[in-house]
Amino acid sequence: MALGDSFTEGLDDLHEDGVYRGWADLVAEELARRRPDFAYANLAVRGRLLPQIIAEQVPRALAMQPDLVSLVGGVNDMLRPSFDPAALNRRLDRAVGQLRESGSDVLLVVGVNPTGRSTALTRLMPRVLALNEIVAEVSRRWECYPVDLFGAQVFADPRLWAADRLHLSAAGHERVAGAFMQTLGLGDDSWREPLPPADPVSFVGARRDDAAWLRAHLAPWVARRVRGESSGRQLGAKRPDLTPLGVG
Repeated sequence: MALGDSFTEGLDDLHEDGVYRGWADLVAEELARRRPDFAYANLAVRGRLLPQIIAEQVPRALAMQPDLVSLVGGVNDMLRPSFDPAALNRRLDRAVGQLRESGSDVLLVVGVNPTGRSTALTRLMPRVLALNEIVAEVSRRWECYPVDLFGAQVFADPRLWAADRLHLSAAGHERVAGAFMQTLGLGDDSWREPLPPADPVSFVGARRDDAAWLRAHLAPWVARRVRGESSGRQLGAKRPDLTPLGVG
């Protein structure tokens, strides 16, 4: 069972049927190939803060008692002026403790290092490090599976990120799926390998891309923050129940 926000829902790995796939679906499909009786649920909804994930999704996970749960959240909280690491630590610790005590194994994610790809996100480095340390501490305390993406240099490649520079591209989700499989002892570290060299981008081209990003993505994001709106305010989980995937 996958719990979380847009990262776990699968943005921006959009398919022709209009549904976001993403790393969680990719991992579930691979596990289903290994176990015909494998069942999967994805409760993640874009825009959710960690308290919302815990309030809305964790009780459903506790009720369904899955063998394995991924719980990824906190980045949306980190981007808010009101970010409170101590409060987030307490909430995550309590939620993970409940899942572990119910008998579920838990996967947590130590997030990527933003310094190689974004000056704006680099300014958030103290918050990134604080969130990652919280995840690492909770993982150690409750003997979880920590999926550590922080040291993987490949995520500095812009081709692993969507046009909004915040969500993963399809290729990025494939790399994260590989990291999860390796953490579970079912894959290797090939997900860390660099992509083939990309065509160089001129200074003018890069500035043009920056301007387009500001108009199309940053400005709308700031406007939603000012209005207090969430991108997923009217959405529900794409796969709310534990059901077989039927992957051959």
